[in-house]
Amino acid sequence: MRLALLPLTRLKPNHTLRSSLSFFRPILTNRSLMTTPAENAAAGAASTEAPNGETPQKLPACERKRLAREAKAAAAAAKKAEREAKMSEQKAAKAAKVSDEDLDPTQYRNNRLAELDAIRASGREAYPHKWPVDSSVAEVTKKYTDLEPGQHTGDVVCLAGRAMSKRESGKHMVFYDLWQDGHKIQVMSVAQDWAGDVDFATAHKEIHRGDIIGVKGVIGKSKRGELSIFPSEVRLLSACMHMLPKAQFGLKDQEVRFRQRYLDLIMNPGVRETFQRRSQIIAYIRSYLGNRGFMEVETPMMNMIPGGASAKPFITHHNELDLDLYMRIAPELYLKMLVVGGLDRVFEIGKNFRNEGIDLTHNPEFTSCEFYMAYADYNDLMDMTEEMISGMVKSIFGTYKVTFHPEGPEGPASEIDFAPPWKRVSMVEEIERQASVSLNRDFGSEEARQQLDGLATKYDVECPAPRTSARLLDKLCGFFIEDKIVNPTFITEHPQIMSPLAKWHRSKPGLTERFEGFIMGKEICNAYTELNDPVKQLACFTAQAKAKAEGDDEACDVDNGFVTALEYGLPPTGGWGLGVDRLCMFLTDNINIKEVILYPAMKPIVNKPAEGEQQH
Repeated sequence: MRLALLPLTRLKPNHTLRSSLSFFRPILTNRSLMTTPAENAAAGAASTEAPNGETPQKLPACERKRLAREAKAAAAAAKKAEREAKMSEQKAAKAAKVSDEDLDPTQYRNNRLAELDAIRASGREAYPHKWPVDSSVAEVTKKYTDLEPGQHTGDVVCLAGRAMSKRESGKHMVFYDLWQDGHKIQVMSVAQDWAGDVDFATAHKEIHRGDIIGVKGVIGKSKRGELSIFPSEVRLLSACMHMLPKAQFGLKDQEVRFRQRYLDLIMNPGVRETFQRRSQIIAYIRSYLGNRGFMEVETPMMNMIPGGASAKPFITHHNELDLDLYMRIAPELYLKMLVVGGLDRVFEIGKNFRNEGIDLTHNPEFTSCEFYMAYADYNDLMDMTEEMISGMVKSIFGTYKVTFHPEGPEGPASEIDFAPPWKRVSMVEEIERQASVSLNRDFGSEEARQQLDGLATKYDVECPAPRTSARLLDKLCGFFIEDKIVNPTFITEHPQIMSPLAKWHRSKPGLTERFEGFIMGKEICNAYTELNDPVKQLACFTAQAKAKAEGDDEACDVDNGFVTALEYGLPPTGGWGLGVDRLCMFLTDNINIKEVILYPAMKPIVNKPAEGEQQH
């Protein structure tokens, strides 16, 4: 290039001007081919506008080179910046894809809202009205479980459920674990099979872990032998707006589990099994009684008098009548009045409410089953209890023996044997035997109360005031008998002072024909031959009213309406009540009653979460 710019005077003498120009013509002609676009641009920029419109003068060669180098460096820097920006965008997209669930809950929810808005903006429905489900995952699993690895049936089905995991294998294959009603199937979506309304990538981009999706495709097994649906279409049916807890950690916080039972059911398959078992238990009770001629009835939840049991009631107010009412603590009195009316066998499964403490075995709102059977006594009911509950256990488990962990799942296991006949223990006689005393059977006397008080003091048996004979007997029974029970046992023949609605014992003065069924130290049922003498019933109510006046707020009130009903004639009757929740605890291996109640009582949250946040 330098040679092309030398003055002509330096050429050899034997060269003519024409030959010299011919020598330089290729160089001058091809100069643009030997320079970069940046240099050409620099050269153009190096021309200066001469005054008065004269021909522009070129910059010196060294200046043009400098400008060319700068232009070339600038172009290279621009390309590098462009590459880095592109790489940064790719990394950001990849990071967003990987750490989607690591976003804070608010940002995650906002992202989902934006995605749903985009779906609507495209003219599609973000929440479709219907998906044509024609099979359940359970049915598909049962029908096609024997397929060989890699075998496809060609059978097209429409399934729906919750996508509990999402895994991508390149751009053309996406896997989901689809859960529906406690059963799982793999979704193996391949781009070449796709026939959806939107393109493959868009459809799957819109689906996140936890979403409800619809899947249409053929059934088969993957090469690894996993039963799968190979879809031609996958559609978002309902978005999960919140991040689910990570699968490897699950959901264990009881506060969250009990307050957000829906999330508990999503994350913990064992919870579903617990409530399926509860449903089996209630269905068995209903079937057992129905098959024996019992009529299921419903009685009031609100009463003017809180009767039927010894417990502290909840109070509510009826605005129209300007009247305080009590939430029922038991349906007993109403059911017995139906027997008076000629319905010889009645039962009710429903809620009761007791304004008492909350602990592992007590919830203020609980489910009971009570039945009343004309012309039966407490001996008949003990036989029926054994037949019902032992038969239930055998029906559900295939055996009478059930494993239970009384200290929780991490503690030692115990075996409960429900095989009939169950052990029967007379309350007073067993207390006397274990304490080596002879109790005063006139339990309504002050002398008997003092004896019981002294016995409780001797054995450090706690009994909060008022220390009435009935309360002291209850605590002593717990200490000497209940706490030592493992297998199902009947504690029988309670003193009359403890049982205002039970009939007196036909051969043991001061006692009643009553029993309580216990398992692992906990009461599950209570029954007796019903007191049907209206005069004696009124006397028992009066004694209870006296105890209430002395501070026992769990004592019964006088219910004159019930006494009047008895005056019309209640036939000899046996009455029985079961704590459904307690029985469910033993048959689902749970020591906390909240585990078997879908929505247990919980303290209010002091600091409520902001709108859109989960109550964790």
